[in-house]
Amino acid sequence: MGTANDIEKGLSDWASEHYGAAAAIAGLRRLSGGASQETWAFEVEAGEKSEPLILRRAPGGTAAARSSEAITLAIEAALLEATDKAGVRVPGVRHVSPPGSALGEAFVMKRVAGETLGRKILRDAEFETARARLTQQCGEALARIHSVPLSGVPKLPTSLGRNQIDKYEAVYREFNLPRPVFELAFAWLKDNEPEPADPVLVHGDFRLGNLIVDENGLAAVLDWELAHIGDPREDIAWLCVNSWRFGQTENRVGGFGQLDELLDAYAAAGGARYRPADIDWWEIMGSLKWGVMCMTMYGAFKTGADPSVERAAIGRRVSENEIDLINLFEGLGRHA
Repeated sequence: MGTANDIEKGLSDWASEHYGAAAAIAGLRRLSGGASQETWAFEVEAGEKSEPLILRRAPGGTAAARSSEAITLAIEAALLEATDKAGVRVPGVRHVSPPGSALGEAFVMKRVAGETLGRKILRDAEFETARARLTQQCGEALARIHSVPLSGVPKLPTSLGRNQIDKYEAVYREFNLPRPVFELAFAWLKDNEPEPADPVLVHGDFRLGNLIVDENGLAAVLDWELAHIGDPREDIAWLCVNSWRFGQTENRVGGFGQLDELLDAYAAAGGARYRPADIDWWEIMGSLKWGVMCMTMYGAFKTGADPSVERAAIGRRVSENEIDLINLFEGLGRHA
């Protein structure tokens, strides 16, 4: 079930059933990226028509037991369908493959053309028009995601502000390696926790890297693995975290825009009306959270659980998050 030949046979059987007996699979290849799931690109050729598609698949076709809060592929596919109905730009789902089937636990979705690399999107001339539109488009996308009725999505974990403080502080304490800036951040977050907003569907990782951008702007929202029920300000602030600006630090929103414009677009598309100061708490939470994640990744490298260079490199970014937190604390009050 795990070889390319196995996958191609499973896809061929599915294509014959859904596109006609003469349908064939072409160009099957594994893509880089996607640390927790397999991602394969291929085309279905049926007569003179060819449709480019993506297969998202559990490693080996079988999802291992996981301690993280990442959702299953079946739930991810259901969220794509629900958000598609809400007007979010997402890849259309073509097929969901259950555990134990020929393809294993997986789903097939439309392949959307465009770029995901943040540095290219922020710097290459071909995305100049896209950069001018992205802030408004992201505000509209987030408002639509947050508008999806919770009754229409599968059961998801709930994670509000206090849940996240407790979760990441527990992980941090396990290292027994005090970092003064992180200690300050945990204390400040506890002392200044805002009243929770009404819970909504939260993407959980809405940022450059998980967005497909073409020359016209936002083409699709990807990677719903961390979706949950939470505070809408979490998604807005995560897009503002400095780590996802890829060096364009002067632009608070993703390295490409300003927060006032994002919040205006969010409200105009049906979201709540927030001020920039309403996002501060969640941006500090986001920078601290990413800092603890970086500590965890270095821990995996140090223990040999994941000896990849990528884990070591990400682990070195803990100090960057400390600098980001200091800058955020110095800027408090400017956004009121």
